[in-house]
Amino acid sequence: MSLPSSIDVPTLVRIKPGALDRLGLYVHRPGFRAPALLISAGMVPELIDRGRRSLVEHDVTPVTEVPVTDASLEVATDAFVALPARCDAVIGLGGGKALDTAKYVAFLARKPYFAVPTSLSNDGFSSPGASLTVAGRRRSLPSRLPYGVVVDTAVCRSAPLPLWHSGVGDLVAKITAVHDWKLAFHATGTPVNDLAALLSDATVMQFTAAPTRDPEGIRLLATALLLNGIAMEICGSSRPASGSEHLISHALDELVPGRYLHGLQVGVATYVVSRLQGQGTQRIAGVLDRAGFWDTVRADPFDRATWLAAVARAPELKTDFHTVLSEGERVDEVAAMLAEDPVLDGCFRG
Repeated sequence: MSLPSSIDVPTLVRIKPGALDRLGLYVHRPGFRAPALLISAGMVPELIDRGRRSLVEHDVTPVTEVPVTDASLEVATDAFVALPARCDAVIGLGGGKALDTAKYVAFLARKPYFAVPTSLSNDGFSSPGASLTVAGRRRSLPSRLPYGVVVDTAVCRSAPLPLWHSGVGDLVAKITAVHDWKLAFHATGTPVNDLAALLSDATVMQFTAAPTRDPEGIRLLATALLLNGIAMEICGSSRPASGSEHLISHALDELVPGRYLHGLQVGVATYVVSRLQGQGTQRIAGVLDRAGFWDTVRADPFDRATWLAAVARAPELKTDFHTVLSEGERVDEVAAMLAEDPVLDGCFRG
């Protein structure tokens, strides 16, 4: 694990209803006037118009506007090369592809980055890495945390329900990720940063106070995902937020690319992994149940054989990343779990 020489945290954080309509003020106030604007291709036109209008109203004129359809290293580097010299900041507006691309462009250009997510499907909007494809394979590339995070909670609340559940699934993963981190310490000596681990665990505890899709629940989820990004920055590792449950999700991405939302994969994997770890299972199941997570999964169940293949494949993805999956063959145990656990009833087909 490499520790950062300094901790980079967001300077501006706005998590409130109507924040999108004040985007221009948030960009103008610290002195930025000529940002690059990267937006999700196909995003609701009204949301784009609101962002543009706010920028114009506060004398902020984007030097370029780039619709992002593919979050790849190639797209990001092309956008970086095309940045006008007068660009003084980068804004990512929309979903994960636009945000990760904008984040990496800002990193390459050494410009401040503003993250403006329109949904809360995972913690990527605030993480210190950019999730991009490199030669067709998904990679997490080093970047920096945003200078500014602007979350319009009313906009995020109106996003499709599966995106909300995806964010909830990605958040509860912190419980199993931290436990895997401690397993790695005892098995291989992997250092554990106690502050990062405590912060990550606290974010889930905070959210359990209101895991519902109302204004307070949206605010708590946004705050929790943001703080997880800071936990990763503190320790210079993804360990506080990503463990064996994420390895299973990455394996699913290789087997059935783009088939399921990341957080839905991770949320189910978190419950399964918690049983393998022998800890946190009721807590995880309870939060997911109260959030309505299982209903979304059952509406489009996973393929059982593919899922078991992902469990078998997962430990091979990072051989130097010790987790509970490193401690013996688990496929038969998971297969029995999928067949017998009433919590998972209806979550798998085949």
